[in-house]
Amino acid sequence: MQQEGVRRWAGAAWELLLPAAEAPARRRGQQLQAAFREAVRSGRLATGTLLPSSRELARDLGVSRGLVTEAYAQLLAEGYLISRQGAGTWVAGLPAPRGRPTTPAPGGQTSGRSAPLVDFRPGLPDLSAFPRAGWAAALRGALDRLPHTALDYPDPRGLPELRESLAELLARRRGVAVDPDGLVVCSGVAQALTLLGRVLYGRGQRLVALEDPGSPSQAKLFEAAGLRCVPLPVREDGPDLAALAGCGARAAVVTPSHQFPLGTALGPAGRAGLLRWAQDCDGLVVEDDYDGDFRYDRAPVGALQGLAPERVAYTGSVSKSLAPGLRLGWLVPPPELLAAVVEAKRVADLGNAVLEQAAFAEFVRSGRYDRQLRLCQRRYRQRRDALIGALERYLPGVRVAGIAAGLHLIAEFPAAYGPQRSVLGAAAGAGVRLRPLSDWTASGADPEPDGPARCVLGYPHLAPAEIERAVAAVGRALRPLHMG
Repeated sequence: MQQEGVRRWAGAAWELLLPAAEAPARRRGQQLQAAFREAVRSGRLATGTLLPSSRELARDLGVSRGLVTEAYAQLLAEGYLISRQGAGTWVAGLPAPRGRPTTPAPGGQTSGRSAPLVDFRPGLPDLSAFPRAGWAAALRGALDRLPHTALDYPDPRGLPELRESLAELLARRRGVAVDPDGLVVCSGVAQALTLLGRVLYGRGQRLVALEDPGSPSQAKLFEAAGLRCVPLPVREDGPDLAALAGCGARAAVVTPSHQFPLGTALGPAGRAGLLRWAQDCDGLVVEDDYDGDFRYDRAPVGALQGLAPERVAYTGSVSKSLAPGLRLGWLVPPPELLAAVVEAKRVADLGNAVLEQAAFAEFVRSGRYDRQLRLCQRRYRQRRDALIGALERYLPGVRVAGIAAGLHLIAEFPAAYGPQRSVLGAAAGAGVRLRPLSDWTASGADPEPDGPARCVLGYPHLAPAEIERAVAAVGRALRPLHMG
């Protein structure tokens, strides 16, 4: 095999092996080998992937080097891996399985050889940081504590003990004005927006304004509820309030603490103007506080909702701090909409799962959630710093935009690197996926297709060493363009 054809190990790939590494010691070696075999057979470790050294993988997994060395030796003997003196160890080519469909991966890609080795996908937390032991303890505690009667259909607003814990947490950390009876536990922010869409439609509204650029998934949720979405242009100082006033909508969804994806924070004047608009038109501001806990240069700015609880519906989730797969979030609607939201929640699913609610209540009450937020804060800040440092070293002239917060940043390439399509193509050729800012515009089209690249880079899910290698690879790929 030619060395230039070798694919590099993606740091996220070791997460496939993490459950095996956490198995009981007597079975750890067997399960690690089994996880490797399945990853190779399924294509999740693609043919030609260059594996890390046994020392590096052992450090990442938190196991002994001997365990990894033994696994490599066994898989070499079985033909899953190939090794050459001085060239490393990589995944061998296996016959394609017959009759097995290609599994779609997140973002519409398919698994296998076409997948990028490193994807700076924004919005993805570090899933390896999920506190398995703490969550298991909270879940066991909930099972021991809950009476049988608590396993009946729950209050659609959520378990009282969880609403009490969340109300205290949100008031303390985000400045939200709420009491437990005014909070609704949801299956993430997606359901919160869906519930609000149904309530607004039922009250005769047909339009909702969404930030442009912003999250494309929001439009699908509101359209499914019967509303038509109109773009709300966002400038460096916040939403275009004149455009908002003229669009006819009486509801607007915003991300004031850390605009997605531009990365700006809405200042005092913008906040006051947005609330004036809501007051003047008897409208509703929907605040998506998707990563408000993570600010790295100062204390986080409090939620907009605290300024006008009667005009702002506040929503958030644990998707960035624990894991999206938990499907746990919350909605604090204005008092006028509360009863309708609770009824919409009841009709939608009869309430969130009781055991998960009880476990999260215990997780918050015990202080574990605060510790998890501090851990994520430190880790995400380190990875943001690693990304900025790598950009400075390998892509000189690239400007980082946005406040020091959240799970992504904007990288603005100077014209010397060539047009955006060339930058994206060169990065893809180096095995790195960069996502242009235009992916988050209402039209999905780049207003300046021949202009310099502006990319949205997510970093929490990538280890610092992986960030370094990926940016270095992009730098090497772009050097001919830059030199030219």
